[in-house]
Amino acid sequence: MAAKTGLVWHERYMWHITGIAAGAMPAGGFIEPGLFHIEEPTSKRRIRNLLEVSGLLDELALVRPRPATEEEVLRIHTPGYVERLKAMSRQGHGDAGERAPVGPDSWPIAQLSAGGCIAAADAIVNGEIRNAYALVRPPGHHAERDRGRGFCLLANTAIAIEHLRAVHGMKRIAVFDWDVHHGNGVQGLYFHDPDVLTMSVHEESNYPVNSGTLTETGEGAGRGGNINVPLPPGSGHDTYLAVVERVVLPALEKFRPEMVFVASGFDSCLYDPLGRQMAMAETYRLMTRALKDAAERLCGGRLLMTHEGGYSDFYAPYCGLAVMEELSGIKTEVGDPFGFHIHKPTQRLQPHQVVVIDMAAALVRNVP
Repeated sequence: MAAKTGLVWHERYMWHITGIAAGAMPAGGFIEPGLFHIEEPTSKRRIRNLLEVSGLLDELALVRPRPATEEEVLRIHTPGYVERLKAMSRQGHGDAGERAPVGPDSWPIAQLSAGGCIAAADAIVNGEIRNAYALVRPPGHHAERDRGRGFCLLANTAIAIEHLRAVHGMKRIAVFDWDVHHGNGVQGLYFHDPDVLTMSVHEESNYPVNSGTLTETGEGAGRGGNINVPLPPGSGHDTYLAVVERVVLPALEKFRPEMVFVASGFDSCLYDPLGRQMAMAETYRLMTRALKDAAERLCGGRLLMTHEGGYSDFYAPYCGLAVMEELSGIKTEVGDPFGFHIHKPTQRLQPHQVVVIDMAAALVRNVP
């Protein structure tokens, strides 16, 4: 097996222009515009920068992205949506659906984002790398078949999954989404599919509102193939680890995937402006360790993380570094400089959080 962990990165990702806004809200009326839209490049670029200055970047295998072809995109998205997205990109402005801003060249950059995930998946399956992190932009886990949502234009993970099925003959694939927002896009795309297990842990009723409930478990042949863990605000380190231990790992063991994807958003961290959760860099490290071990046990180590949210420009880099250290098995000298702020009792598993986890754990028995 290949020794190195792969990293997908391209400067072009940082050139996707989301315009100006008040946080995530479009300016206008009584909403005064700010300098930037909250989904701007800084936090992503600083993840890459910390990888470099820590020395870890030199130990990674850089995976060169290529644009996803229109044919590959159309395995997931409708022709009408693709044409609308291309037209807005040519015009240099627009919204792909709901809070999914489009700027000049957003279509070719989105193709490169989806294609980066495909390139990483190919490299893993071909044995060129052990596992990988696709540090791509724009993100994808909210994108639906016929529209963009929540900053997402193309369903990057789903496009990579369909490539694996079409080109490599892969059948059973699992997706775990730890972004603070519900992974509605991937859930909806595979809600009737028994061969793709989708799981999402997220802050309850954050975004999309009224999405990601415990009752959404799949339909038809896909019944039992979707598990949501909608955590109450304030859930921290112990809670997230309990979700992985009691829900995600048992579901993976039962499902027996050929490859595991993680939709990786760092907006569950305690410093994120769009979330109210309390995860730390160490939380992401230990979740990664558990998922890496499971992938090695179940599917030859085939694990691909695709970047989603995370808007704390000063803390997301340390979460990203912790994940990359764990994926690669290489520890740098960098610690968590913000860890001293953390009040340990708030990180303990609370009774009201246990109730949600118990209900989600009960759903594992229905996994196909």
